Amino acid sequence: MSEKGIVLYRAAKAVKTRQEILALAADLASAEGLEGLTIGRLAAELRMSKTGIFAHFGSKEELQLATVDRAKEVFLGQVVQPALAKPRGVKRLQAMLTSWLEYVERSVFRGGCFFAAASLEFDSRPGRVRDIIAALTKAWMDALRNEIAYAKAQKQIAAGTVPAQLAFELHACVQEANWAYKLYGDRSVFSRARRAITDRVRFASREE
Repeated sequence: MSEKGIVLYRAAKAVKTRQEILALAADLASAEGLEGLTIGRLAAELRMSKTGIFAHFGSKEELQLATVDRAKEVFLGQVVQPALAKPRGVKRLQAMLTSWLEYVERSVFRGGCFFAAASLEFDSRPGRVRDIIAALTKAWMDALRNEIAYAKAQKQIAAGTVPAQLAFELHACVQEANWAYKLYGDRSVFSRARRAITDRVRFASREE
């Protein structure tokens, strides 16, 4: 293999290793918290050296930030992208909530919704990690609100609907299901959440 080939091979291997580390880190952090992530724990689970893990990040905070970014990519792929295939307005809003509930119900992360857990862990801890978690969760809430506002402008939602209020209520339905399922292991919470979302959107929608 040429020198260039060796360099490319090593670079590709480093990217693959980093992805494997972050996949495990996000899964662990969803259940045990970002503060619970340690180089030693990751090294033991992946059967790597601590030095090898540390070389990819350099500090615990950089590991946490990279883990949040990994969770964001998973959320985009599992929740956001499927919803974007639906027409804008009520149909896309429903798809966003359906995909989000399915992501929690499938236990994509062992701790349920990564950002629900991370928000609870870092809501009172200033710093870079809290800032990115807050920005990402706000972006999702804004996306729900904007879709409701679009539906309202298209007369799919009643004129008296306040987009921020409806977004808050629908967001709360999924968060409650996530919390109750992880605490009690009761899968019926998902059907209850779906019913609550369907009823609330129907109530807000104009009659045909």
